[in-house]
Amino acid sequence: MAATLDHHDDDTIMVDAPQPPLDKGKSKASASGGLDALAMDVMPWVEKYRPVTLDDVVAHKDIISTIHCQIPGTPSPLLRPPGTGKTSTILAVARKIYGGNEASMRNNCLELNASDDRGINVVREQIKNFASTRIAGFKLIILDEADQMTSAAQSALRRVIEQYTKNVRFCIICNYVNKIIPAVQSRCTRFRFGPLPRPEVEKRLNHVVEAEKVKLTEDGRQALLKLSKGDMRRALNVLQACHAAYDVTDEAAVYNCTGNPDPADIEAIMQSMMNESFETSYRRISSLKMEKGLALQDIIQGCFDFVATVEFPRQTRIVLLDHLAQVEHRLSTGASEKLQLTALLGATKVAIELSQNK
Repeated sequence: MAATLDHHDDDTIMVDAPQPPLDKGKSKASASGGLDALAMDVMPWVEKYRPVTLDDVVAHKDIISTIHCQIPGTPSPLLRPPGTGKTSTILAVARKIYGGNEASMRNNCLELNASDDRGINVVREQIKNFASTRIAGFKLIILDEADQMTSAAQSALRRVIEQYTKNVRFCIICNYVNKIIPAVQSRCTRFRFGPLPRPEVEKRLNHVVEAEKVKLTEDGRQALLKLSKGDMRRALNVLQACHAAYDVTDEAAVYNCTGNPDPADIEAIMQSMMNESFETSYRRISSLKMEKGLALQDIIQGCFDFVATVEFPRQTRIVLLDHLAQVEHRLSTGASEKLQLTALLGATKVAIELSQNK
C-alpha cells in the first residue's frame, strides 16, 4: 500500500505505509498462551499439583469423610506437621462450598497467613471487618500457621468467633497445637494430620514424575521417600530442584540437593569412629565435614539410621542411641559442634568397649 504527500504543489513523494496486522486477536491470544505456558513451566510443582478437590487429597480418608459430612459445620483447627495436606484440604473444602467460582471465593473466603500478620490488629481490622458483613450463606476465614499468632491476638479471635458464628466459619491451621490457647481450642473441632504414609507419597510422586517426564532412578526414588519423612511438600520441592540441576535424578543428586550426608559417608564415619583412634577419627570426620559442607546435626541423624538398621549388641545399641540423643539435644541448645563431635566420638568408643568386654 502506498500513500502520497503533496510537496510544493509540483512534487509528489511516494511513502510506503506499514501494513496493518492481519489478525491482531490471534497474535494477542498466541502471546497470552505463551505467557501462560511459561508461567506453568516456572510454577513450583507444590502449587501446580496441589489437590483441587477433596477427592484429590491423598491419605487421611477418615478426616476427609468427616469433613464431607460437616460442610457447613463448626470452626475447625487442622493440626500437625507441615506438608501433610492441611492447607490443601481446607482450600478444597472452600472450592466445594463455593463451587470453584473465583469471584465467589474472593468475596466469601478470607485466607490469612498468621506468621505474616500475627498481631492483634489483624483480628480487630481484617478479620472483624470481613466477618461483620452479612451474606445469604456463610463466609469462610482460613488462618494458616495460627500457632504464630500472639496470645493477645488469639484472645481477640476467641471473641470474634463467638460474635460472628452465625454467618462465618473459621478454620485454624497450625503445626503446634500447644501454642493455641485453650479458649480457642475448646470452640473448635480438631482434625489431626499425621505424616503421609510412604505408599501414598510414592503414588503421588510417581504421578508427578510421569507428568513432568523426570528421569528418576529407583535409588533416587527411595532416597526421596526416606528424606521426605511423609512431607509431600518437601518431596516435590526436592524432586523439582534435582530435575532442574541434573539430567538424571539418582540417589547422589537427591543427597547433593538437600545437603544431607550420603549413606556411604555415614557408613565411613561410623566405621572410623568404631575402628580408628580418637585423633585419627576426629581429623577424618572434621575433614569430611569441611569438604562436603555437612552439619553435625545431619551426621547424627545419619548415625541414628545406621545404628537402627545395623546389628549391634543390645546394650551397645542402647548406649549409642542414648548418647546420640544427648549430643543432639546439646546442639539444639547452641553447644559447639567441635565439642559435641568429641562427645560423639567418646560415646562411640565407650559403647564399643562395652560390647567387647561382654
